[in-house]
Amino acid sequence: MFSKSKINDPAPSKDADAPKPAAPQAPSASTQTTSSEFKASAPKAKPPASVLSSDLHVTGNMKTTGDIQVEGTVEGDIRAHLLTIGETATIKGEVVADDVVINGRIVGRVRGLKVRLTSTARVEGDIIHKTIAIESGAHFEGSVQRQDDPLNPGAKSAPAAKANPAS
Repeated sequence: MFSKSKINDPAPSKDADAPKPAAPQAPSASTQTTSSEFKASAPKAKPPASVLSSDLHVTGNMKTTGDIQVEGTVEGDIRAHLLTIGETATIKGEVVADDVVINGRIVGRVRGLKVRLTSTARVEGDIIHKTIAIESGAHFEGSVQRQDDPLNPGAKSAPAAKANPAS
């Protein structure tokens, strides 16, 4: 509570001006940490989805561990966690994602754990999925394959089913 000052020192010695090693201090209860706290830090906040607007034209491949919402045109492959293809979007290439929601047009292969074609979807290509939902009005021309691990190109699949274009 009270600290000793030089005024109260009886007789300064020769070494009084030399720096003294700091005494080890016990950490207070609020600053104590355990090794498990360093290993399991709080999860980081998930960043918002990247949005490619309708006036954007991308030529090249895209890869992220996050989410992408495409409203423009992409000529190339896309890999993401959640991929949403907007009604105004056109993709020419392969798309691979855990979740794929297609509202627009894709020309190419689709690989996803969960694939959903809405009523405005237009897909020309094969779909490899674990689960699939196709709404009435969706246009799909290609084959459908169910796989336990559709994100892995070498995984075993069930026999392919052919789909005719729906009007």
